Amino acid sequence: MTLGSTHDETLDDRPKEECGVFGVVAPGRDVARVTFFALMAMQHRGQESAGIAVAENGQVTVLRDLGLVTDVFDENALRTLTGDMAIGHVRYSTTGANKWDNAQPVVHTRGKDLIALGHNGNLCNTASLRRDLQQGGDLSATTDSELIVAALADTEGDLLDAVRQAMPRFSGAYSVVALSSSELVAFRDPYGVRPLAIGQLPDDGWCIASETCAFDQIGATYVRDVVPGEAIRLSPDGIESVQAMPKADSKLCVFETIYFARPDSIIDNQAVWDLRHRMGQQLAIESPVDADLVVGLPDSGTPAAIGFSNESGIPFGEGVVRSRYVGRTFIQPEQQLRRNSVRRKFNPLPTILAGKRVVIVDDSIVRGTTIQQVIRMFEEAGALEVHLRISSPPVRWPCFYGIDMATRDELIAADNEVEKIRDEVGAASLAYISLDGLQTALGLPGERYCRACFTGDYPIPVPGQAMKLSFEDAPQSVVSGA
Repeated sequence: MTLGSTHDETLDDRPKEECGVFGVVAPGRDVARVTFFALMAMQHRGQESAGIAVAENGQVTVLRDLGLVTDVFDENALRTLTGDMAIGHVRYSTTGANKWDNAQPVVHTRGKDLIALGHNGNLCNTASLRRDLQQGGDLSATTDSELIVAALADTEGDLLDAVRQAMPRFSGAYSVVALSSSELVAFRDPYGVRPLAIGQLPDDGWCIASETCAFDQIGATYVRDVVPGEAIRLSPDGIESVQAMPKADSKLCVFETIYFARPDSIIDNQAVWDLRHRMGQQLAIESPVDADLVVGLPDSGTPAAIGFSNESGIPFGEGVVRSRYVGRTFIQPEQQLRRNSVRRKFNPLPTILAGKRVVIVDDSIVRGTTIQQVIRMFEEAGALEVHLRISSPPVRWPCFYGIDMATRDELIAADNEVEKIRDEVGAASLAYISLDGLQTALGLPGERYCRACFTGDYPIPVPGQAMKLSFEDAPQSVVSGA
């Protein structure tokens, strides 16, 4: 866990959100307000901090703080952020503490200019990159995002030239937006691990976002994805593209389709909701069960649960209510409240569940602590049997590319077979979708995705340690800014 011992982990026993980035060039528009609403649409990708940077009259202004988008920005704040170009960021810390210093956009001077940068992902070569950059002078960077912007500053030419020069120095997963006083540039790693899409506004404006749901919020039209290894400059006249790094075999994070992306986003020209629905259908084909009711653990399990219901013929029902206002809490409950911590997020409906054999469909099991309590609550609500179906394969390996997915010794499936997991969580039966079945649902070959969390096959070299480091007590370490 990355956020200190006071964090109530029982509410967050699933892969943690990454980050969301956004950029817009739109002369005559209130670009800060456009960015605000785009970030709200991507709030699911990070709830710890938010920030916006704008460029106007040769100046770059940045406002960032801890909290949700609506906590950080009010009318007065937005009115101070004027200009024709803006970038924005929402953050969940994958390996760094949740503090103001790690909020983004991060900034760095470049001659007389200032570069602001927002980053989604994790670099894997932070130690060597830090050493290289320190040779040119003092470097106080404590996040990999700061290393990226420092590398951009350590170049010649315009910002797009800077990206083309700096990208060969990075190894890892990164989708980035960068803003100077005169340019807005976005770029994506050669494997395309983290998503990044291009949109067009109605009145000669262009934008870039981690997810297409942001375009829907601001009235933009999805144009295409940024090609892995591509760098683009956005302007009122359109986009200028360079292939800054040779495109490698595409390795989009498969968990974007399973869990992270909003169901109304588009990935690989397919609606995420449709992909998850097909996962549920495939799961029902592979692992049928004799039951009376299918319940999706909201919200991410719902499309797969509907697909499971449609394929199996078992009725779908909303057997649990989810509180959408729990958020990420750092208030330690007293012991009696801790016993009911999961109920603060999920509350089963006895009138729906009583006397029924229930199938719970969820997207993943990480540590197993939450689903264990959910099953117990279903039984207390009167369910006769509680079967568990998971629309992803077992998560056996940690992620080094921008997702906080626990260390390997915390992953319940790391060294346990399915029957052992079933026994630990207390389900009447347990089945995961197969790796081949997942690819059938996605309609693309497995080689198209990064599936390291299932297979241990990391497409980009990762640090040698088996577990993620703890950086809170090591201020000289470089941590993830995404």
